[in-house]
Amino acid sequence: MSIENKNLPLIPKEKFAFAHTGDRISDKKFDDKPIGYFKDAWLRFRKNKASILAAIIIICIVLFAIFTPMLNTRYDSTFMDPYYAKMSPRNVFLSQFGIATGGVERAFNERGYMLSLAIGVGADGYDGNTVAANKSDKKYQPILELKNIRDNKVTNKITYNAVIDTYLEVGFRYIQIEQSKFAEIRAYEEETGLHILFPLVEENDFCADKTNANYWYKADAKLNPVKADGSKIPYSEDMVFEDNYMRDAEGNLVYHVYTGGGDVNTAQYKVRVLYYNYYRYLNGFEPEYIFGTDSQGYDLALRMAIGIRLSLLVAVFVSVINFILGAIYGAIEGYYGGVVDLVMERIAEILSGIPFIIVATLFQIHLAQKAGPIPSLLFAFVVTGWIGTASRVRTQFYRFKNQEYVMAARTLGAKDSRVIWKHIFPNCLGTIITSSVLVIPGVIFSESMLSFLGIVNLGGSKMTSLGTLLSDASSIWTNYPHLMIFPAIIISLLMICFNLFGNGLRDAFNPSLRGVED
Repeated sequence: MSIENKNLPLIPKEKFAFAHTGDRISDKKFDDKPIGYFKDAWLRFRKNKASILAAIIIICIVLFAIFTPMLNTRYDSTFMDPYYAKMSPRNVFLSQFGIATGGVERAFNERGYMLSLAIGVGADGYDGNTVAANKSDKKYQPILELKNIRDNKVTNKITYNAVIDTYLEVGFRYIQIEQSKFAEIRAYEEETGLHILFPLVEENDFCADKTNANYWYKADAKLNPVKADGSKIPYSEDMVFEDNYMRDAEGNLVYHVYTGGGDVNTAQYKVRVLYYNYYRYLNGFEPEYIFGTDSQGYDLALRMAIGIRLSLLVAVFVSVINFILGAIYGAIEGYYGGVVDLVMERIAEILSGIPFIIVATLFQIHLAQKAGPIPSLLFAFVVTGWIGTASRVRTQFYRFKNQEYVMAARTLGAKDSRVIWKHIFPNCLGTIITSSVLVIPGVIFSESMLSFLGIVNLGGSKMTSLGTLLSDASSIWTNYPHLMIFPAIIISLLMICFNLFGNGLRDAFNPSLRGVED
């Protein structure tokens, strides 16, 4: 039976034509080649721009951790200089552009500001010559720039805000060397033109601090620079310090004094050195630390690279172990169910009730002495870390084990192991991979927290962690912010990027999205 609408016009038969098999209906080409599981996952993953960016950042951090120790030919992980501890970033090349100059802005009182100026003046007048403060050698002058001078009328105190080079601020130091070393330094000075040895300071009434080699000028009991008659020298750009150098009976400057030893080679001399040049003599190069130095004097870039490697290795090992244990445990629970699931789930609930920080603390107290801090830390993470993965796998197995394709496989005689790992487990892979990747930032955060709190001791000349670096900087970061900023940035990037990366993997490995276009 047909219904005709008389209001619609009829289409003539001549308007119709038969389609022949040789006719081209569309110019669009269809690719019917099957796409593999992992290729399909990659096609979906690369559409997630945030995950791609996160992966690039993670790769950059990993490359930094791998290649920084290799490319840094000047320092190794054990190189440490206590005089250059807590130093700001410094690079001779970048300093030409005002970057990584080693300078920090600081507020000085008049006495402190004049002491800093005196370092440059003393380095320029190494042979006892009188030099005005505004004419000292800029190469060794730690005061890079005077920002302003503030006179507080209420407290009657003057504050000098200036930028100071923390490396040159070290100034002069007293050291003990052998007579043979003294001769070597003298020969090095003649060869290179660098002045390392400077006149000793006379220990008299004008020597306000006998332990500080930077007070080479006459000063009163309050460490204010004074003239020979004891009158105070006020600050001015053309001020002149009066030296308090040690001189012999003939008026010659004294550069060393004998302090002990038996023969020519073992005789001990007390000398006064300009430490910046002495560092160059010892190491053959100027002090350069692109990220500065840590609280002990190690290269912060190397320490961060070591900490990143340690944190990532611990996190990856924990993730892999938890992946294996959780997958096996959860698969058995979810597939067999019943009594097996009931017993295994109660065991998991008991273990999950144990606080992680207590497990980690007990392991560090009783196991770290025998197995070491890192293996004991791994054990602490693994004891309960796999429970979350097992729970996700169990849930996925309950979801898929009664599907038609699983029942068909059983009907055809497939063994339990084949049904579990061939038919059900691939459907759980996206969730498991996501959870395993998301374990990594959690482990990094937990390890950093334990190191920061001092529960886990990962500090040493050859080993450290990002949490240890943060712990060392926690009490001094207001004065040395770079000690806290750089490790904190790395931890934050790792946490954020691994979460974004894990979310991208979750969507990529989700079988229900196969063939779906955005």
